[in-house]
Amino acid sequence: MPFRFKLLALLVVLLWALNMIVIKLGVAAFPPILMSALRFVLVAALVVPFTRIRRDQWKGVVLVSFTFGTLHFGVLFLALERAEAGTSAILIQLGAPIATVLACLVLKERLGRLRLLGLAISIAGIALLAAGPTMPSPMPFTLLVISATAWAVTNLIIKSIPGVSPMAMMGWSSLLAIPQLLAASWLLEGERWFTANYASPFGWLAVVYSAIGSSIIAYGAWYWLLQRYPINAVVPFSMLNPLLTVLLGIVLIGDVPSPVKIAGALVMLVGVALILRRPAGKLAAPTLPDTA
Repeated sequence: MPFRFKLLALLVVLLWALNMIVIKLGVAAFPPILMSALRFVLVAALVVPFTRIRRDQWKGVVLVSFTFGTLHFGVLFLALERAEAGTSAILIQLGAPIATVLACLVLKERLGRLRLLGLAISIAGIALLAAGPTMPSPMPFTLLVISATAWAVTNLIIKSIPGVSPMAMMGWSSLLAIPQLLAASWLLEGERWFTANYASPFGWLAVVYSAIGSSIIAYGAWYWLLQRYPINAVVPFSMLNPLLTVLLGIVLIGDVPSPVKIAGALVMLVGVALILRRPAGKLAAPTLPDTA
């Protein structure tokens, strides 16, 4: 992957890291699943009128609306109401090694010994980062694992859909996720919907950033990268999310990281570097047609 696209992947991860903090503050103003639905309402309104989906692409888009919209984001927002943002960002990165392993098993992508070592080191770093008093209780921990797994599965689905543009995928999957999330919110949060009437301007700003900054810009760029390069060359960048989230937490909301988390971050960086290392003499992977 060219250096400029590696920089693009890093920018995407930075936007996601900021989004974790924004969501954590936003769910203080809205019921979490309702906030996720509002996010997708805005995404769909901004993107759907300008994009189209072919008949052969609908099955994949419907699947993404469930795995990405409902299971990843809906469950993530629900978990963030109960868990600390930095640790949540760490645990959600379990999606990266899960996606890497699934790519090897399902798509027959090669991992190699060096990347396998990097994967093991990265998981060890995540384990270190997750240690300490901020480790969530069993319920939010389970929700975060479900969200991470759904994200990993979504990467494989997107890789298999023929010729759908990133923005079309984002817009139409968001539109289809709205009724799913509203139904879930009605069942689990219906008695709290009135609190949206008293949401602060910052709460609404959190919805706007999550929709535009994280969804349209960041995930649009992420889908674009996934359609052109192997999953194992793109997904490992997401492992930097927890490190950036912890750093942003220090700068923006005054979090104080423990020595264990600092050590874990350094171990994780070593693992990511090994995963991203391109084996000598390896040819560039064939890319998919330009559909952006």
